[in-house]
Amino acid sequence: MAAVALEGLNSGAAAQKPAGNQEYYELRAYRLKSGGSHELLDAYLEKAAIPALNKLGGKPVGVFTQMERTGAPAGTEVRDPSSLFVLVPYPSLEVFAAGAARLNEDEAVQKAGAEYLQTPKSSPGFERIDSWLLLAFAGMPKLEQPEYSRSKSTRMFEMRTYESHSELKALKKVEMFNAGEIDTMREVGLGPIFFGQALTGSGLPHLTYMLSAESDDAHKKHWGGFGKHAVWNKLRNDPQYADTVSKIVNRFLVPTAYSQI
Repeated sequence: MAAVALEGLNSGAAAQKPAGNQEYYELRAYRLKSGGSHELLDAYLEKAAIPALNKLGGKPVGVFTQMERTGAPAGTEVRDPSSLFVLVPYPSLEVFAAGAARLNEDEAVQKAGAEYLQTPKSSPGFERIDSWLLLAFAGMPKLEQPEYSRSKSTRMFEMRTYESHSELKALKKVEMFNAGEIDTMREVGLGPIFFGQALTGSGLPHLTYMLSAESDDAHKKHWGGFGKHAVWNKLRNDPQYADTVSKIVNRFLVPTAYSQI
């Protein structure tokens, strides 16, 4: 009976077909006081958390601040920049669970991150942490890094979240990416980093993905090529993918000096 039930859950046209090697991502947003410093948090992430996460199998870890930006495309929302975003890839749920449970129990982490971990109640290192667990798309099962990201050259990132009004429509949007959007983004130079279907966290159902470029001008040029591409225009006019997105949230990000992405 259980096997029949699982087959039924995966038989819909909108279901994401497993690739067998899909990563999981934890996306954290450390909410900071407006205008406040995040030096203490930076030191903890760089010296304590990231080395420990790497040892546990979570790598590469990206850490980003949000750029102030005007002139976003119509239909998008640009959120408040007072957050530090951390992206951690995991090869399996078991590695994710181990990292979540054991990270701050590690004596080396406690020692290297003592100042941050022992902050008094009167001056915490953050206001709250938001966290989402994402499953990589079958069409891009692992995080990718263009050369400028691997070498830590000058680079910028755009992180986009697509909210849907129903779970089924959210799955259809994932399917649309797998059907050609991802390959087209690679082709036109949009430098995709990851695509993830949100499994847990606030604001469900939604998906989140990240693009990259060597400069803001190059990124705008690549988007222009995508908008004119025949594959994208065929997909966007396909009736089966109508009304899959109810809201888009854009965040334009720059990596911290110690970010591994």
